[in-house]
Amino acid sequence: MSTAPLALTMGEPGGVGPEITCAAWSALRNGQVSFFVLADPALFRSERVDVKIIRSPAEASASFGAALPVLPLKCSVNSTIGVAEPQNASAVIESIEKAVSLTLAGKASGVVTNPIQKSSLIQHGFKFPGHTEFLAELTKNAKMPADRARGPVMMIAGPTLRTVPVTIHQSVKAAVSLLSADLIIKICTVAAQSLKHDFGVQSPRLAVSGLNPHAGEAGAIGTEDAEIITPALKALRESGIEARGPLPADTMFHEEARARYDAAICMLHDQALIPAKTLAFHEAVNVTLGLPIIRTSPDHGTALDIAGKGVARADSLIAAIRLAAQIAERRGAI
Repeated sequence: MSTAPLALTMGEPGGVGPEITCAAWSALRNGQVSFFVLADPALFRSERVDVKIIRSPAEASASFGAALPVLPLKCSVNSTIGVAEPQNASAVIESIEKAVSLTLAGKASGVVTNPIQKSSLIQHGFKFPGHTEFLAELTKNAKMPADRARGPVMMIAGPTLRTVPVTIHQSVKAAVSLLSADLIIKICTVAAQSLKHDFGVQSPRLAVSGLNPHAGEAGAIGTEDAEIITPALKALRESGIEARGPLPADTMFHEEARARYDAAICMLHDQALIPAKTLAFHEAVNVTLGLPIIRTSPDHGTALDIAGKGVARADSLIAAIRLAAQIAERRGAI
């Protein structure tokens, strides 16, 4: 295990982030995984945990068993539980930027992000659709290993299914217009490399969905499958990547089908996320592939409607922390 702790971001202060952070610390405090959270310490006053204010990540592991390590932000937070307030956007963004900076400097072994309220950040002037794109911008000048292609690529990783959407935060109409053989090749290449280096899959098998129902039905229900996806898969196979498809998306996710691949590559956001969340809503983890740093996140939102009610589950955040630590250990062993 890397000796550097993980950096956990604050997320939306009015959401479930503070309470699931404390629940995750309580669940992991006696194990081998340690983390610190970049936040306003005042967020945790109502939670039943001891807080240790630290000055650097190096102090986190030593105190982790006794208290939640918090590296304070410069920006203070004035939050109301259940409300996403744009006035806190600066602190939310600072938390992400600082976590990335510390990880790039080797002071943290990876970044785990609590959920953000994108609409609140956008009101403040945030110009990115979400975490994935922002993290890509923050790390764009950092070197990638020579044998790794740059993303960013989103993966939803659960106990029995990993899915990767080719297009993410676009309307369906816009996503179709963006689809290209080059994009599919890039996404599949990053996914295959990450499966090998970060997940320990020595010979990754990719199952690639079609875009249209029945994968186009030989052109009867759209030509994109034959004209865009099929040539991309041919090129991938010629490069040594096992990629089957295009496959009808509605037959890819039953138990027997899942046994035949290591990750499903899907053309549209919902093709990938609906089966992943249906099978493992509380355990699925959002992993950003193709970055020079490790980044995971719980696969749910800020849950403003249940914040502060004592019913939020920390399972996905705990899984995200554990997966980030496992990837860090695997990278350290390579």
